Amino acid sequence: MVTTIAGPDRTEFREAMAHLPAAVNILTTDGPGGRYGMTVSAVCSVTDAPPTVLVCVNRGSATHDVISGNRRVCVNVLGGHHEELALHFSGVTKVPMPERFAWDIWDPAEEVPVLRDALVNIVGTVRDRKTMGSHSVMFVEVERVHVRQGDSLVYFNRRFHRLENTTGTE
Repeated sequence: MVTTIAGPDRTEFREAMAHLPAAVNILTTDGPGGRYGMTVSAVCSVTDAPPTVLVCVNRGSATHDVISGNRRVCVNVLGGHHEELALHFSGVTKVPMPERFAWDIWDPAEEVPVLRDALVNIVGTVRDRKTMGSHSVMFVEVERVHVRQGDSLVYFNRRFHRLENTTGTE
């Protein structure tokens, strides 16, 4: 006998996902479509051969089509001190996109915006994209990474939290 259990409604699902802690990242791109960025929490590793991460991007976002067209991206994993920057790139503060990239926090030697003091920078190319509901799952083949020590910024229960690095390597 098979028992079918009804899935959660959208509100229940969103509440459940609010309790899933996630690193906070700024996904950036530059190319023919322009220079854009957005705050994202849906990033995870896929494989190490070849090194690949996935990033979920809302298809209704202005940045979605730019990333899809440019294909070059950087996942800037935010440190514990980057809460304000995360808010700017989420659109909450209404700071215009060109102004966000005029701040002296980006490495000018890079072809895509790389945040100088991010906890991690992951630069790569979108190799594949799948549509799932309101989002695209973008598979980014990683070309290089840069890792720094420090505290992490995570999103949990609809708030930012600083996750302290207790390894003693700061």
